[in-house]
Amino acid sequence: MFIRCSAAIATIALLISPALAQGAKPTDPQIAHIAYTAGAIDINAAKQAMKKANNKDVKAFAQDMVRDHEAVNKQALALVKKLNVTPEDNDTSRTLSKQASDKLAELDKLSGAAFDKAYVENEVAYHKAVNGALETQLIPSANNAELKGLLQTGLKIFQGHQQHAEHVAAELK
Repeated sequence: MFIRCSAAIATIALLISPALAQGAKPTDPQIAHIAYTAGAIDINAAKQAMKKANNKDVKAFAQDMVRDHEAVNKQALALVKKLNVTPEDNDTSRTLSKQASDKLAELDKLSGAAFDKAYVENEVAYHKAVNGALETQLIPSANNAELKGLLQTGLKIFQGHQQHAEHVAAELK
């Protein structure tokens, strides 16, 4: 599990770091797209878990992920519409989508307790990675105060998700 967590955290950091290394930080439209993509990825994973999970706590966790991430993404869409900003697809969001697709395919091959454990471990790693990217790169790079505020609110929610996922993972051992 530690290797998976480290890999996920390193992946997010590496995805966002190239722009920062070049002295450029992601723009607000890019940040909006990255954040929305990260939420959509977790929604898709949770929907898969709602169909495949056997453990009631894993299913309940997945339901919470769908509810919360759909709510945050709805707020994000309302904000970009209000600000008349078009989220901008970028290398980070494309790579996140590709990796998520690969992870969904990997998880789809599992069933029963193996699926439950792998899904929850992935959720712990994914939330750690996204929370780290929000804290260290996306929030500090956001220029618009409303976008920054939405990201900060999302971070608080997602930190709670990480703790919830860690609790469920501990119960599965």
